[in-house]
Amino acid sequence: MSAATGSTTGAKAHARAQAGALTDSMPVVPASRWPDPPAGVAPEAMTWAETVPGGRYTVKVLARGTRLRLRDVAGSACAHVLLWRSDAPWERLNVADTVKVPWQAYLTEGHPLLSDQGRVLATVVADDSGHHDALCGTTTLVGNTGKYGAGQVHSQSPAGRELLGLAAAKHGLTPADVAPSVSFFHGVVVESDGTLTSKGSAGLGKHVDLLLHLPCIVAVANTAHPLDPSPGFDTGPLEVLAWRAPDDLAALLATVDDRDPEYRRAVANSEDAVAAAHL
Repeated sequence: MSAATGSTTGAKAHARAQAGALTDSMPVVPASRWPDPPAGVAPEAMTWAETVPGGRYTVKVLARGTRLRLRDVAGSACAHVLLWRSDAPWERLNVADTVKVPWQAYLTEGHPLLSDQGRVLATVVADDSGHHDALCGTTTLVGNTGKYGAGQVHSQSPAGRELLGLAAAKHGLTPADVAPSVSFFHGVVVESDGTLTSKGSAGLGKHVDLLLHLPCIVAVANTAHPLDPSPGFDTGPLEVLAWRAPDDLAALLATVDDRDPEYRRAVANSEDAVAAAHL
């Protein structure tokens, strides 16, 4: 305790002096104050702007028609993502169906993120990384403790499942609601013998965009991948930006008839839910 904060009056003055200060690891509120919005996006359209350091998490409710951009700032982030429908949180991302229904295990542009009710929660609409994973899930307390010596949320090497559990709890969800997640910016390939091999990051500055078909609770844990070959915990920062993009969703829906039948049906299921729930 310093002399400046040794009294209630001094502590209050010190705290209020921090108003308006920005660091590299905090959400910008309102998001319109983000200093560098994506090209063509008006500041007032921004709804989420945050830099998440390695070993941290973030969570936010996003509306249908929101475009979410994740960017690997230094080339060493790993974004473990879970989605729950915010208006029906018992419906959540199903990674098995996300791989099985489109007949494709490798996520990239055009890939739907499917719920356990056969609906598209979001579609990957841009991707210049191509290094993602829908097979391994996130890290665990036991795994991180064995590899790094610790995996608790307040340790230097927190596990993804522990972080996603905190994110879920902030929205009334329990550990049982924390299903397998997808991971962006750390690629994994399946070898001919079935072995899963890390192919790491595509490099700094790469990004992936998701377009939400349904309102979702979006949780992101930025922590090491289970197959990360690095012996130390060195996950870098992740930039998270979101903005209102109803025209992007309308344009995507206008092209659905040109897509595979599995995608068409999943989108139809999402649109049916929207139509039934709104006058």
